[in-house]
Amino acid sequence: MAQKGNLMTARPDIRVLDATLRDGGLVNNFNFSDEFVSALYRANVKAGVDYMEFGYKASKELFDVNKFGKWKFCDEADIRAIVGDNKSDMKIAVMTDVGRCDYKNDILPKSESVIDMIRVATYVHQMPAAIDMIEDCKAKGYEVVCNIMAISNAKEADLEQALEMVANSSADGIYIVDSYGSLYPEQIRDIADKYTEIAEKYGKYVGMHAHNNQQLAFANTIEATARGVSYLDATMMSMGRGAGNCAMELLISFLKNPKYNIFPVMKFIEEHMIPLKESGLVWGYDIPYLLTGRLNQHPSSAIDYMKEERTDYTNFYTDLLDK
Repeated sequence: MAQKGNLMTARPDIRVLDATLRDGGLVNNFNFSDEFVSALYRANVKAGVDYMEFGYKASKELFDVNKFGKWKFCDEADIRAIVGDNKSDMKIAVMTDVGRCDYKNDILPKSESVIDMIRVATYVHQMPAAIDMIEDCKAKGYEVVCNIMAISNAKEADLEQALEMVANSSADGIYIVDSYGSLYPEQIRDIADKYTEIAEKYGKYVGMHAHNNQQLAFANTIEATARGVSYLDATMMSMGRGAGNCAMELLISFLKNPKYNIFPVMKFIEEHMIPLKESGLVWGYDIPYLLTGRLNQHPSSAIDYMKEERTDYTNFYTDLLDK
């Protein structure tokens, strides 16, 4: 497929989604202060961000509410305490993991909620359950996207079948998700072409969610953009699970649309993200994440390794080779 747009153009179909609370919440068990969340909301509105993802809609039957902050569950009252009726142009999103959400009961009809978008996260082997969730959320009136996770480990035939299932569903969009941060721009180019081809056929859009294990989250995001992907995830100061995500400050600086404003992003980083780092929270690129990304493995072992403050990288690498 031909490149879409160039460095001098502002594509009107581009949408930016801030995932700081949701992916970043995996760093601190979603224990963000109301002051932090409110400031992030205001910064995103001022920066022209199109969607703000508040966290997960996780089941309180499966997860202990005493072990997690409120953004693991995203109760309607908690979101409204921050945004009111959200009298802004920015839309509100939440994520639902297949098998971890009581979506039939916990997701209200859109007419009763300030949430605009539901993001259904699934692995390829969970597609029937994902489709049921997509159809339920769409019937309730939401914009719905499907995030197919860990595609770097999926068999090509399984992924193609999963894409066909989403394409034939009521989902509005399909997300490319580099869960392990193992993909390179050349691979993203081919994957984006595959996704956009089927999405255009069925009238859907394509999004990109990248992880920074090999310091390629931003590169992979703009490569996907060049191939026609239009919904782009980013987080403030790259905050996210393990190595983190595409940095919002990089993405906003790259996009040429004058609706996006870098200044509120920088101000939020200065006033809120730097203190968060200084409080002892750890995320971002490091050697252990490079190694799991290089070997196309889940970063959980690297996360545990980082928590132990180890630096015996060669031992860690040989342990990974035995997995």
